[in-house]
This record gives sequence, C-alpha cells and structure tokens, in this order.
Amino acid sequence: MNRRNAIQKAAMLSGGTFSAPTLLAMQNWESKISPKGFTINFTASQSQIIAEVAEMILPQTNTLGAKAAGVPAFIEMMLKDCYYEPEHLSFKEGLEALEKTNFSSQNEQKRTETLKKVEADNKELMKAYQVQQSKMGDNDDKELMKVQAKGLPFWRLMKELTLLGYFTSEEGIKASFDCVPIPRKLEVIKLKPNQKVFAYQNL
Repeated sequence: MNRRNAIQKAAMLSGGTFSAPTLLAMQNWESKISPKGFTINFTASQSQIIAEVAEMILPQTNTLGAKAAGVPAFIEMMLKDCYYEPEHLSFKEGLEALEKTNFSSQNEQKRTETLKKVEADNKELMKAYQVQQSKMGDNDDKELMKVQAKGLPFWRLMKELTLLGYFTSEEGIKASFDCVPIPRKLEVIKLKPNQKVFAYQNL
C-alpha cells in the first residue's frame, strides 16, 4: 500500500473526510511546500502532552500504539512544516489549556476525564468554527474574526494528525492491514472474525 492509499484509509477511519486545513497541509506535505511566516515551537512539557494524548487516542494493545509508530514526532513536523498560523494558534492554545490542568501529572483515569471534557468542548468550538467560515468577510463582527484567526480547534487537529500519522506509518499499516502481493487470481473470500482486511500491493 502506498502513502496516498494509506491517507485515504486514514480519512475513512476519521469519519470519511479531513478538514480543509488538514487537506491543505497534506497537499503541502506531498508537494514539499513549507508555509512562510509564523513558526510554531513546543516546550518539552508540550511535546510530552502531545505524545501522551496521541497514545490515548491510539493506545498500544496487541498492536503498536501511536508512540511506537512515531506519531508524536509526525504531529510536530506537520504542524511546523505544513500548517498555517491559524492552526498554530489554536493548537498552542489547546496545549496550554492542558498544561493548566497538569495533564502530564494526572493518572490515567483523570486524563480520560480531562480529554472527555476537551472533546465535549470541541463540539461547540467546531460549531462556532463552521459558522465563522461564512462570516470571514463580515468585518463588523470583530469578535468572531478574532476567534476565527485561531483556526481549526485543537482536539480536531489532534485527532486528525494522530490518525494520519499512524496510518501513513509502516507500523500503523502493518498493524491494521495484511499487506500481500497482488495474486494471479482475485477471489471473493469471507473474512474470519477479527481478521484484517487485505491491502494488496504491486511488486
């Protein structure tokens, strides 16, 4: 399976589509284009939070988790190299909010509760974000314009980048699909319970 097919699979697993900022970032990634301007940097504490949140989204079970697949480094690379300032601002804001909860010091149960609240808040933020897309030309609504400048909410970005990083990594693909060469004869088969789907590849 090539990277483009892996990206399509990741999109399906995230609900069928990625957001416009992520699609643009993916295009920049494929074209090796680095947006100019604002640069995002992370403290050691923020990098740790990124890693821990990614692992909670895709934990290690009988397959490798987000950390083992290199997802945290991928998230930081994508944000630094492929996204624009609005997403930098919203992502940093989300990280800073988690820092204020002492997320890194929380036990697993408390972290789960914290992220459930972040996810609940994200639903309202996404509604506001979508409404604000249609108000970008309304200069009279300065408050909406100010919020809009922050870009796609942190939690949506975090989930999209975690899935994208995992399912475009070798570890993620192998954990989710049985990769086999294209056989001479294709046959319809019935998958056994818990059997992985096949991802055929040209050799």
